[in-house]
Amino acid sequence: MQVEQVLFMNGGEGDNSYANNSAPSREATLKTKPLLHESLFDLYCNGFPDCIRFTDMGCSSGPNAFLPTLQVIEALDTICSRLKHKPPILHAFLNDLPGNDFNTVSKSLPSFYERLKTERGHDDFGSCFIAAAPGSFHGRLFPPCFLNLVYSSFCLHWLSRVPKELVSECGIPLLNKRNVCVAKTCSPSSVHKAYLDQFEIDFTSFLKFRSEELKTEGRMVLNFIGNDKYHTGVFELMEMVLNDMIYEGLIEVSKLESFNFPMYNPCVEEVRQVIEREGSFNIHQLETSHISWSVGYENDNKGLELNEHARAKNVADNIRAVSESLLANHFGSAIMDDLFHRFTIKISAHLEMGLGAYTVLFIYLIKK
Repeated sequence: MQVEQVLFMNGGEGDNSYANNSAPSREATLKTKPLLHESLFDLYCNGFPDCIRFTDMGCSSGPNAFLPTLQVIEALDTICSRLKHKPPILHAFLNDLPGNDFNTVSKSLPSFYERLKTERGHDDFGSCFIAAAPGSFHGRLFPPCFLNLVYSSFCLHWLSRVPKELVSECGIPLLNKRNVCVAKTCSPSSVHKAYLDQFEIDFTSFLKFRSEELKTEGRMVLNFIGNDKYHTGVFELMEMVLNDMIYEGLIEVSKLESFNFPMYNPCVEEVRQVIEREGSFNIHQLETSHISWSVGYENDNKGLELNEHARAKNVADNIRAVSESLLANHFGSAIMDDLFHRFTIKISAHLEMGLGAYTVLFIYLIKK
């Protein structure tokens, strides 16, 4: 499976779109705001540049696509107002894989600029330029010493490929049969090693390419899903559903055995070791926090009695928005509605036990 060709968040603005089902990612972006502000303060006060080049890697589409850029603008306005300086020009590059719904992003640009005009007092385009930068962040995307700040939210747990040790080039399953990710209870240690090795390759490449693209003392602010070894991953529940569908004859055994998500959730020490080994960045901050699977539903229903089925449906819809492209490509689109209906029921039982949270890594790096 060529991940770049089949992985994309559901486009458009429909019921299953990422635009309407991305609350956990939005929450991670909001939680990252203090780190982003600190990085911009440090960056701006180190030379007072007239122009700052910023990229959001893994921007996707919908309201979240412009949120980090808006946070950068707000931070610069606040910093420059305090220092009585004119804010620098911002060049913002929105990056994602070529299959991303950049059409919806482009159509949203006029309303975003209008928002800047009415809320922030930006009367023309002279203070902020936004461009798309399609491509994989596992490779080079920008000229050398070009960027001041790199940002990425809820993306770096995605791998460039499924570990080669899991499935042969002919599609024959070699390891992790009947599992679709690193399952805490039943995946052998060789599967964990294969995923970790691939994560180390990909994250090392990411750091190397970003160090080439960033100016000296450029900043990088990242968040992505990690692993604290205590919380069951939501994709382990998906795995249970797929196995149930095998028993009912709805999915072929060979189909499940040859499928693995190109995703790895590292622990803090695994991330730290890769950063230190690669050697291009100093770690200013590396910490974890937790975000509820159903944070969007909970925020929309504060003070109200929670409907567990509606809450579980919200979680399933979020996962459908980010994973349907991979699942439909492998299992076929005909079973998607049934799959996610069953998935909702499985999630509901999990939530009723008081479980269901993402462990999220928050990282602030400075180029040496």
